Amino acid sequence: MENGRSERPEGQHWLGTATTLDTAVRWVCKQAAIALRKGLAFRRALTLALPERELVLPRPLERRYLVGFSPRSVSHLFTDVLILGGGLAGVRAALEIGPPLECLVVTKSTLEQSASSRAQGGIASVLGPEDEFQSHIEDTLAAGKGLCDPEVVEMVVREGPQRVRELLEWGTRFDRIGERLALTREGGHSQPRVVHALGDATGKEVMRAVTERLRQQTNVRVLEHTFTIDLLTDGSQCCGALVWRGPEAGFQAIWAKQTILATGGAGRLYRETTNPPVATGDGIAMAFRAGCVVRDLEFIQFHPTALYIAGSARHLITEAVRGEGAYLRDVHGHRFIPDYHPDAELAPRDVVAQAISQQMQKTNHPCVYLDLTHLPADYVRRRFPGLVSICAEFGLDATCDRIPVRPAAHYTIGGVKVDLDGRTSLANLWACGEVTSSGLHGANRLASNSLLEGLVYGARCGAGAARAAAQVEDTYIVRPIEAPAYKPADSDYDVRDLTNSVQALMGRNVAIDRHARGLREALTQLDFWLRFTYSAEFDGPDGWELQNMLLVAKLITSAALTREESRGCHRRTDFPETDDENWRCHLTIIPD
Repeated sequence: MENGRSERPEGQHWLGTATTLDTAVRWVCKQAAIALRKGLAFRRALTLALPERELVLPRPLERRYLVGFSPRSVSHLFTDVLILGGGLAGVRAALEIGPPLECLVVTKSTLEQSASSRAQGGIASVLGPEDEFQSHIEDTLAAGKGLCDPEVVEMVVREGPQRVRELLEWGTRFDRIGERLALTREGGHSQPRVVHALGDATGKEVMRAVTERLRQQTNVRVLEHTFTIDLLTDGSQCCGALVWRGPEAGFQAIWAKQTILATGGAGRLYRETTNPPVATGDGIAMAFRAGCVVRDLEFIQFHPTALYIAGSARHLITEAVRGEGAYLRDVHGHRFIPDYHPDAELAPRDVVAQAISQQMQKTNHPCVYLDLTHLPADYVRRRFPGLVSICAEFGLDATCDRIPVRPAAHYTIGGVKVDLDGRTSLANLWACGEVTSSGLHGANRLASNSLLEGLVYGARCGAGAARAAAQVEDTYIVRPIEAPAYKPADSDYDVRDLTNSVQALMGRNVAIDRHARGLREALTQLDFWLRFTYSAEFDGPDGWELQNMLLVAKLITSAALTREESRGCHRRTDFPETDDENWRCHLTIIPD
């Protein structure tokens, strides 16, 4: 790629070291971008026709619903479009539902408590005068290590600027340099194209703007502090959801013409995570119980730099810090990332996270250190006020102290399989955001493409669901759906202890470095826990979240054991090479 050369590097094999593989993948993606500019149908030679291997897993104890209910035992609510989840993808979908349709947004916490609100880096989009769509496409394909769907990548990248312009029109205050938007470069990007706000609090500002706009919509109602237990299905179609409104209001069946799943990811399956408490994989679990196909769940992205202070939460330190010139050093002060990749601190996330993990093992030290001391102190304080503030809480000065960091579970790349418009395999159910497997990210998500995906797919899901709902007449019919009750969970059942045990197990056996021995051990333990937790019925969110976490943990671990290669953020120490011949494919899990 250097000096404009497009020929394949001589003497380099497709497999081998991470550096060699990354170079080879980038060569392929460069050819894809060139072909795209020429209007050639390059997709046939790349990933449009990627095969899908199927893994069939039974539902735990063949259990369809987590609680017993009947139409007579619950209250009922009717709406045109039901949106489950109040992060950026869900809110953007709701903004696409116009009158006379009625829309109901359900979130188990508040609209302010989502992974979207915690996003720091920004939104990747082609906004600079020197940037091109093809460059962003190429970077995304390269980061995805051969598993991206080029059609999805092209669609998301090309719709990105429009979605950002909407945010500006809705009052989002992005950072600027004079009159133009300030753009930064992050790992894996070849151009500065990440728009950000409040220095390092982009998600907070974006969610402020879209939430304010949402609350102005007279046809949209928001139910906060409402736990979605399961999707309601009649035959092979979704017809709403069963929710819990709290101890006083109890259970409620929400009947909808169209339902959109936007519940986020499953980072809370790990103790070391940047995710908020609500990210327990509920949407993936309920979709699987309802019969949806899920895909590529072995790919869990670990963010390279979470603040490591023993006993504290793992605060995310944005990739933009390295994009602006920060170094990573080990306990001995050695700047080690160049030993692993020629792009050093600007290498893709999977490379940096795995390099940090290996360096921690080499030095027998629990963390590495982010070094900003060579950058102007005033600039650091102005550009990264959130980082400076968090560090100060622990007695660290980000401008002159090295900051202890280590990888933490950050993003669930796999999820519910969707098409270009966000349709799932279940009729009348759509999905957008981190809960999905759209084909955008492949085996490793490119930095700041997540908020972009939420905006693009949120808009598409909202528009598609609105069109579909408008074609259905109002009936207000309660369908005869019911589920048997199970034995109540024992009062001395320690849900918190088992939740902690699940997180510890996943952190030991299904994290950055994986091996068949550890994966099988994890599956044996998860099956044991699943048997006795799914034979009981819980009466509150803590128990239901535990059941969801156990199911999603089994799906992730089963997929990780099945994929016998290393690719992107899935690293098998017993299969360290990338195997394009056998494993350049998606792995779908179908409920039996």
